[in-house]
Amino acid sequence: MEFDFIEEKDKFLMLGYGLLAFVLVVGGLLLLLDVVPAWFARRREAQLVTAATTGAPLPRRRKPREGLFALFFLLPTLLLLAVGLVVPAIRTLLLSLMDGNSNEWVGLRNYGWIFSEDSIVRVLINTLVWVLLVPLVATSFGLIYAVLVDKARFEAVAKSLIFLPMAISFVGASIIWKFVYAYRGDGEQQIGLLNQIVVSLGGEPTQWLLESPLNTLLLIVIMVWIQAGFAMVVLSAAIKAIPADIVEAARLDGVTPWQMFWQITMPSIKPALIVVVVTLSIATLKVFDIVRTSTNGNYDTSVIANEMYNQAFRYGQNGQGSALAVFLFILVIPIVIYQIRNIRQQREG
Repeated sequence: MEFDFIEEKDKFLMLGYGLLAFVLVVGGLLLLLDVVPAWFARRREAQLVTAATTGAPLPRRRKPREGLFALFFLLPTLLLLAVGLVVPAIRTLLLSLMDGNSNEWVGLRNYGWIFSEDSIVRVLINTLVWVLLVPLVATSFGLIYAVLVDKARFEAVAKSLIFLPMAISFVGASIIWKFVYAYRGDGEQQIGLLNQIVVSLGGEPTQWLLESPLNTLLLIVIMVWIQAGFAMVVLSAAIKAIPADIVEAARLDGVTPWQMFWQITMPSIKPALIVVVVTLSIATLKVFDIVRTSTNGNYDTSVIANEMYNQAFRYGQNGQGSALAVFLFILVIPIVIYQIRNIRQQREG
C-alpha cells in the first residue's frame, strides 16, 4: 500500500496548525513568565543602585502592586481550575438532577435510584470492598517490604523491583494480569500462569474472572501489586528518618526486634502511614482502568467509576451517570478533609 502525501495533505495541514498553536501558546506563556519577572527584577535592581549611589531612601514596595503581581501568576491557574474543575462540577451536579436526556428536572430521583437498584447496590458493595482491602493490604505489604529491605545488602535493587509496577499504567498492569488469569478448556495447554499452576498440582482450570466474588478479589490483587511499591517508598523514607539515637537507646535497653517494631518504628512512622492509607483510599475510590480492562464491569465486578462511565456514555443515562459522579465526589470529600486536618495538626505540632 503506497502512501500518497497529496491526498493526505489536509491531515498534515491540520497537524501543522495544531503544532503551531501549541508552540505559540506554550512558548508565549513561557516567554511571558520569563520576561515579566525579569523586568520587575531589573527595575528593582535599578532602584537599589540609585539608592546606593545617591543616598536616597530605598522606595518601599506597594502591597497592592505585590497583590496584583501575585494575581498575575495565579490567574492562569485559577482560569484552568474554573474551566477544568469548577464549571464541570457544577454542570455535573445540575445534570444529576435531570433525566437521562437532560431535558426535564427529576429532583433527587437519580440519587434514590442509586440505593434502590439491586445492580447499583452491588456496585456500592464492590466499591466498599475495594476501599477496605486495597489501602490496608497494600500498606501492609509496603510496610513489610520497607522493614525487610531496610539496610539490606541489595536494598536499592530490591526497592527498584518492588517499585517497578508503579511505572506501569493501570491498563498495562491489567493486561498483564489477564494473562495470569487466562483460561483454556480442560485438556488444552494453559497459557494462564495461575491455571497452569493449578493444573500442575492436579486441579481443574478455572475461569477466574467469571466467578463472583472471587473475581473482585483477583482484581484487587492487581491494585495491591501496583500500589505496594508506592507504600514501600514512603514508609521506607519514614523509617530512615527515625533518629539514630532513639534506635540505639532502644537496643541498649535490650528490646527485641518485635518490640522495636511496635514501640519505636510504628509510632515514629504513624504520620507517613496515615498519608499512605489516605492516598490509597482516594485512588481506590476512583479506580476505573483495572475493572474496565479486565472484565468491563461484568460478572458483578463493577465499581462506581466504571458504572458512572457505563450509565453516561454506554446507556445514555446522563442523569444517573452524573448522580454516581456526584456521589463519588461526596465519598472523597471526608477523606480529603481528614487529610487536610491531619497535615495542619502536624504543622502545629
